[in-house]
Amino acid sequence: MARYAKVVAGFGVVAGVLGFGAFNASFDVSTAPEISAEVLAPQFSFRCIDSIQGLPLDQDGTFTVSVWNIYKQQRENWRTALDTFSRDSDLVLLQEASLNLDLQSYLEGSEWKVRMANAFKFMNTPAGVMNLSNVDAKQTCAYLAMEPWLRLPKSALLSQFSLSNGQTLAVVNLHGVNFSIGLDEYKAQLESLKSVLTKHTGPIILAGDFNTWRQGRIDVLKAFAQSLHLSEVMLRKDQRIKVLGKPLDHVYYRGLRVIAAEAPKTDASDHNPIITTFRLLKS
Repeated sequence: MARYAKVVAGFGVVAGVLGFGAFNASFDVSTAPEISAEVLAPQFSFRCIDSIQGLPLDQDGTFTVSVWNIYKQQRENWRTALDTFSRDSDLVLLQEASLNLDLQSYLEGSEWKVRMANAFKFMNTPAGVMNLSNVDAKQTCAYLAMEPWLRLPKSALLSQFSLSNGQTLAVVNLHGVNFSIGLDEYKAQLESLKSVLTKHTGPIILAGDFNTWRQGRIDVLKAFAQSLHLSEVMLRKDQRIKVLGKPLDHVYYRGLRVIAAEAPKTDASDHNPIITTFRLLKS
């Protein structure tokens, strides 16, 4: 079981950025990647969770993925928005999910298979990236990358899903390191996934909030995607949130065909989601 280190940060540096609104806020930070499939009593004790199920993610060769930074469910209408965005989705990739009582209640009443990476706990409430899927992944592993300034980690999940054509789909749900002067920590976070992805011979989806708020970060992400022969999903109407004129959220893929892709507007978060429907290629 991973040990925890206590991090205490002032409101002006961390709480103001993260929106927790508490002076001298206290965080429990994991020293190792952890994942949980539990909603009501999450036990973050393992790096990976395996499943013996063999059901495919797709339905008749197509599947839909929604990617959304849910902003720790701070907006009152997050439930309605999540219902709307996920209604026709087979896989939902959330960033900044806070497993509070409201989200626990929402998930308990759903049929989603849940996987969550614990980046840190605030007031004993886990926060990190979360996958919601209509079937269990064959395997899902958690990854962590430390913010060099704030000393709070960003998390990622790498999942392997069965497909109906006999292939295995690798899916990365990532929340990118944000506050760094250079690009070393940002590159390292992406490179930590590469050893697994380079060995994967099937389709890949790389998605999330990459915090690409300047060109250098975009260049790093594009180079990483190109090294894995990934293409970026092009949106029919690009309404992604932008900072300094740069979009923060992206979806990259290979070995699949894009049927439709959109980024609808919402006021339920400080990010707009990306919703993409894929079709399998003939194996």
